[in-house]
Amino acid sequence: MRKRAALAVLTAVAGMAGLAIPGAHADDNVGDIQVDAVVVNGGKNIVVDTADKTITVSVTATDPSGIWDADFTLWRGPDGTDPYYSADGLIDPNETTTPADCVATSSTTSTCSKTFTFEPDWWLTNADAGTWKVEAQVSANDGSYTDRWAYTTTRLQRHSKLTVNASPEPIAKGKTLTITGKLTRANWDTLDYRGYTNQPVNLQFRKAGTTTYTTVKTVYTSSTGTLTTTALAAEDGYWRWNFAGTSTTPAVSATGDFVDVQ
Repeated sequence: MRKRAALAVLTAVAGMAGLAIPGAHADDNVGDIQVDAVVVNGGKNIVVDTADKTITVSVTATDPSGIWDADFTLWRGPDGTDPYYSADGLIDPNETTTPADCVATSSTTSTCSKTFTFEPDWWLTNADAGTWKVEAQVSANDGSYTDRWAYTTTRLQRHSKLTVNASPEPIAKGKTLTITGKLTRANWDTLDYRGYTNQPVNLQFRKAGTTTYTTVKTVYTSSTGTLTTTALAAEDGYWRWNFAGTSTTPAVSATGDFVDVQ
């Protein structure tokens, strides 16, 4: 059982395992424990290609008695209803989760961390790309604790690639260049890369001897993710495509293709 079939049973498994479902319970706080920060993947979006991706989630918290333990759940909603997707690995009720590793920075403050693995070849699907919520639970040595179902959010994205080719090379000044390329992104359903359709991509030029690219025009990708346009060759320099990204796909730039204008 893999992908959507596996995720379809995750809510039921959570119930059998006695796990709480995000959104089904209110946030809770007992005592004077304070959460200073929750950080997912070093503050960066989680970008996954066609291979497993492991990231770290950490919480820094303070309590007069010191921090005892912490735990996290990465999930997406709707809140309290199906589908409930979690990156906690709890598809099999016999599995156990990895405990958080807590390191004290003082007698009252600790940073606790835990790793999560996103697995395209097992449960991750294209539909999972987008915003995920982060539940954080922290317990103190004196029994104080805090539990917030959506302490922060993170963005899960499908890795993108972008190519470019400008031809002919070399070319006479004033002649027409043809610039092609292709925008693709990871397909977690098929474990390969597929064209990203109908996306605006900027054609950019950088004059030889300079460091800054300037946008020449915007072209939309075809139904297969391909790009093609023309431009006049005026001077030596580098041509590239630049994609600004979307909520499900990160920004990406092609490596500049140098054209010698004679």
